Amino acid sequence: MKKKIMAFCTIITFGSPTVLLQVEAEEINNKQIIDEQRSKIQLEILKGNVELNQVKDEIEKINEQIRRIEQAINDNNLIILETEKKISDSQLEIQRLEEEIVMLNEKVGKRNEILKKRALTFQENGGQVNYLDVLLGSSSFKDFVDRVGAVASFVEADQNIIKQHEADKEEIETKQAQVKDKLVELQSLKVELEGMQSLILEQKQQNERLRAEAKIKEQVTLSEQAGLMQQDYALSSMYDLSEIDTNQIMNDSLLLTNDTVKNLITHGLKYIGNSVYVFGGGRNDYDIVNGRFDCSAFVSWAFNQVDIKIGASTEVLKNTGTPVSVEEMLPGDLVFFDTYKKDGHVGIYLGGGKFLGSQSSTGVAIADMTNGYWLEKFNGRVNRIISQ
Repeated sequence: MKKKIMAFCTIITFGSPTVLLQVEAEEINNKQIIDEQRSKIQLEILKGNVELNQVKDEIEKINEQIRRIEQAINDNNLIILETEKKISDSQLEIQRLEEEIVMLNEKVGKRNEILKKRALTFQENGGQVNYLDVLLGSSSFKDFVDRVGAVASFVEADQNIIKQHEADKEEIETKQAQVKDKLVELQSLKVELEGMQSLILEQKQQNERLRAEAKIKEQVTLSEQAGLMQQDYALSSMYDLSEIDTNQIMNDSLLLTNDTVKNLITHGLKYIGNSVYVFGGGRNDYDIVNGRFDCSAFVSWAFNQVDIKIGASTEVLKNTGTPVSVEEMLPGDLVFFDTYKKDGHVGIYLGGGKFLGSQSSTGVAIADMTNGYWLEKFNGRVNRIISQ
């Protein structure tokens, strides 16, 4: 700017045509208009990339949810198969017990036949003879003793047969009732599992719809980003503005209306070209004098130069100040990037899509957030430390 004003003075002093002055003034005016247009476009690029990263994160979360749902479906299918096998086993067990009951009834029938035959032994002409008659009909004491033993054995055997029959029948009926209860429980579980499976499949379909919608949104955002980048490139090519003009940024910082922000940026710019990135650096006098900073220490040092005390780690800085949107960010705001971790890098926003920070590859330098690595890594977190 100063060089061009000097050129104007020279032209006027030596009586050069007025047309040259007008052309030069128009050129400066056009450049300012283009710079303003590019700044707006670059903010839109930043905003779009933040949205794009959010969509990508959303798609990844949906994919992870779908993976969990698919695993749940597989697990549920295995449980259903196991339940069906248990139902089949229970049905076979019920069938086996029913066969045992039939066999037991047959045994009971045979036992009844034995009892009938024994009873016939003590009957005459269809009449009924009781055990007392049998005993009293003995012909001698020995015969009486023999009859007493026979009757006792008969009674005991009959009682044992009856008891055994009742015990066997009760055991089988108990088992059968238990198996039937188990079968009802398993059938109920199968119905519940099938209902659950239906719900899980609905969840999967819903997530697949969400994923499809997110992918469409991703494609739309990518298309918009490509259009914005083409516009920015077209504007930059008009004045060959592809490289970062450090001197221009220094001059622009002098035009800032907020004196605190102006001084903050002015102090920070002093280390461009004479610093080195050192992880953990910038926290003692030796490091500061020799320009040895990591990103958060440099930001902390710069704010300290304007009497604002803030932390010297990204974990502290990301929770410092007031969060603002990408559209609202102004020079002096903190901007964060997901590098080796979430919010792993921080810098000071300069305006026009540029930020000042201590980068591992350059030391303190100005970097462009509107393309390449930093556009990809910018996560949309913007914190305002200085009220503007």
